Amino acid sequence: QLQLVESGGGLVQAGGSLRLSCAASGIKFSLNSMGWYRQAPGKEREPVAAIHFGGTTNYADAVKGRFTISRDNAKNTLRNTVDLQMTSLKPEDTAIYYCNARHGSASRWGQGTQVTVSS
Repeated sequence: QLQLVESGGGLVQAGGSLRLSCAASGIKFSLNSMGWYRQAPGKEREPVAAIHFGGTTNYADAVKGRFTISRDNAKNTLRNTVDLQMTSLKPEDTAIYYCNARHGSASRWGQGTQVTVSS
């Protein structure tokens, strides 16, 4: 059964950087797409970035130019690992970040990792 394990959250000062990673396990095929969402206190969960199997990426306007999503491109792997490099972080980026994996109509969430940006 598909499981997602996230890592890399933490506390950083405004202007700093963090890198989040998400690894999928329990499957023997490459996922159609993987991405990151975030949920700040009192707000709804929102998409941050996504990357599809062919390499196409999507970003929320709020993070364009600051965040970069990438997927494991190593040969002989399923490429089911995705990273989110976050730079020039702002206090408004503070949220729980959730990894999401999609394949066909199926969707699975990670447990979430806290990112806190202090001003």
